Amino acid sequence: MNVHVKKTVPIEFSQVVKAYRKVKKGGKAVGIDNQSWVEFDKQTERNLYVIWNRLASGSYHPQAVREVEIPKKDGKVRKLGIPTLKDRIAQQVLKDYMEKRIDRLFHDNSYGYRPLKSAHDAVEQVRQNCFKQDWVIDMDISKFFDEMDHELVLKATQHVMDEKWVKLYVERWLKMPVQKKDGTLQQKEGKGTPQGGVISPLLANLYLHFSLDMWLSKHYPQVNFVRYADDIVIHCNSKEEAEMVLEAVKQRLTEVKLQVNESKTRIAYCKDYKRKEKHETVKFEFLGFSYQPGARIGKFDGQIYTAFTAEISQSNQKRIREIIRDNKLWNNTTLDIMDIAKSLNMKLIGWINYYSKYSKNKLRRSLIKVDSRLIKWMKNKYKINTGKSIIKLKQIKQLKPNLFYHWQTGYC
Repeated sequence: MNVHVKKTVPIEFSQVVKAYRKVKKGGKAVGIDNQSWVEFDKQTERNLYVIWNRLASGSYHPQAVREVEIPKKDGKVRKLGIPTLKDRIAQQVLKDYMEKRIDRLFHDNSYGYRPLKSAHDAVEQVRQNCFKQDWVIDMDISKFFDEMDHELVLKATQHVMDEKWVKLYVERWLKMPVQKKDGTLQQKEGKGTPQGGVISPLLANLYLHFSLDMWLSKHYPQVNFVRYADDIVIHCNSKEEAEMVLEAVKQRLTEVKLQVNESKTRIAYCKDYKRKEKHETVKFEFLGFSYQPGARIGKFDGQIYTAFTAEISQSNQKRIREIIRDNKLWNNTTLDIMDIAKSLNMKLIGWINYYSKYSKNKLRRSLIKVDSRLIKWMKNKYKINTGKSIIKLKQIKQLKPNLFYHWQTGYC
């Protein structure tokens, strides 16, 4: 589509196309306009051109975000803000533009939502740090995405980006109102960025880069830390140092309009066979893994030692078992076992690829639940007793050993 656009912003149509392809892989949730990808793709080129035209001319104005509530493990809900598809694409354009220029400025110990860094990298770095330093501050920032101060976000943006149009669009996205479930609009009042927004993780990293990462490096260079978005672990050399640093961090967060979630913040002792001090808390959780004392067999002498290492947390083991147990597929005896495998394999692939890095045995115990549910399902489907159902499942495994992903990988 060769149509001239009077540009005040250096964005090319190809950048919008690239952003569209990225965003389309990310999810199907619709915004307040209820436009789906099916609807959007009826006029893909025209829709992308409109986004480009408005972005490049400086006239792009986002719509409100749609609020959805996601249940949390503690019974509370996490509120997500879902932008429209057009707004997600526009945000991706700006995110790509900013990230290319500022990601190199971020601290090496910041791992969340960054190119070439992963949750596994963060988990491993915490594990290595626990070998070196005995004490940990397991810190949770209270309602971080809801409390991010707009003025400080814009100040940080201006510090790293010279372009005025970048700050203009960041400000517009920060100010997007939220459409509540009853249809009413809630204004931002100078703080918060929606979890669910494409650009929100980048702005969160920018905010905490100046608020915490650089501050820690300057004032407490002797400690190590790992940050994945707003999940933070700080490693210290002594209990006294951990207590001092935690109090200083609380004060620092107050200065940047944030606060620690006291109920989820703790000092833990990395207890193992060499560490003999007594402390009430000897474990903590990070990114779905629990770091705690556990029995390990020595590689060279075969002796059993108490090591401090990572494994899948009990809460996530429980969650996996509950997801398997409560799957509605088990109530449908008209299905074929191929249908069940097709439905479950995506979840199995995700669990195994993520948790198996450190937790093969405990993960296996949770995934055994799949086979026990299959036995019960076949018992109902074929009107046979438990013994015959077990035999039938063994026969299927022999004939189709790759049918379920946990069969392929030995987690059964």
